[in-house]
Amino acid sequence: MAVATRSSTFGSVLLSGLAISCAFTAAAQERIVKIGAVLPLTGPQQSNGIQIAAGISRYVAQHGDTVAGKKVQVIAKDDGAVADNSKRLAQEMVVNDKVNFLVGFGITPTAFAVSPLASQAKIPQIVMGAETSSITERSPYVVRTSGTLAQKSVIMAEWALKNGIKKVVSIVSDYAPGIDAETFFKETFVRGGGQIPEFIRTPLANPDFAPFLQRARDARPDAVFVFQPAGDNASFIHQYLERGLDKAGIRIIGAGDIVDDDLLYSAGDQVIGAVTADFYSAYHQSVMNKEYSAAMRKANNINQPNIMSVGGYDGMHLIYEALKKTNGVTGGDVLVPAMKSMSWESPRGPVSIDPETRDIIQNIYMRKVEKVDGKLYNVEFETFNG
Repeated sequence: MAVATRSSTFGSVLLSGLAISCAFTAAAQERIVKIGAVLPLTGPQQSNGIQIAAGISRYVAQHGDTVAGKKVQVIAKDDGAVADNSKRLAQEMVVNDKVNFLVGFGITPTAFAVSPLASQAKIPQIVMGAETSSITERSPYVVRTSGTLAQKSVIMAEWALKNGIKKVVSIVSDYAPGIDAETFFKETFVRGGGQIPEFIRTPLANPDFAPFLQRARDARPDAVFVFQPAGDNASFIHQYLERGLDKAGIRIIGAGDIVDDDLLYSAGDQVIGAVTADFYSAYHQSVMNKEYSAAMRKANNINQPNIMSVGGYDGMHLIYEALKKTNGVTGGDVLVPAMKSMSWESPRGPVSIDPETRDIIQNIYMRKVEKVDGKLYNVEFETFNG
């Protein structure tokens, strides 16, 4: 697979196993499928971009760089998780590079920014990371292979009610996914008799969690329900400990981002026991995932694969299988229908694409942080079928 990358050194390293492309003749161009990857390869959400890129690279390494008689070329660009950058870079790839797919999108604002371009160009936008529920409504050409905060938050609320957690303070990042997480958790938790005395929203950029955590401690809840982007989880955990919430018996529950697999090591043993709901764990006990996890650790500069990595890996599977169905014919009006109702086995478990919403259907797992063989993992202990 040929890859032209205009991103950070991290992006270049992750995709270095794939040859850099040269100039092509017009005839050769017709035999190439170009995938434009818009990823945060620098900045606070760097982990998201690195993981998605690693998942993309792993799929191509495993399945080859040719599909339906065409060579696959990935052009990776670093948006730094800034929506204006995402829009500009995506437009460059559509106009100048003539890409057939736009993929990636580590956070919601970047996915939102690009959706109008996907509609205008009539090419598939494969969302591999961002999780706000309404993303697939932004364009009929959007298909998602990550997940939604709604899927996780409802199940987390149900589990909390069944396990003696009656009073919770909500602490979420103040942008669309955080508001989604808060809304869906609140609806289920309050309807079931739970109390939420404080709804705290933290800034997306460079948050100082200390004052928010003090407010949470003063409310004396059984737990804090947390959603923060993966890049901020270590800072949140450290300040949670500094403020003594763990010693006050206040548990951490929430979506899996707060104990992200790749960054879990930085939290330390104090986070053991944290319970989250998510669609993947590096410790998922399937043969496919054991092979996937081992290959990902060996080939990439990561500690463990995480939810973003399988979003990238499964996004490439979706692209390859759709191209097989269309015999290599591109264009969103052909490819998106080919993607609807598609089902397959992923490292996360069985998944499919809802033909109505173009969103992914998948299992959600309840997970607890445990130490296994000297390493911290999110160990799954209950499965909710998608």
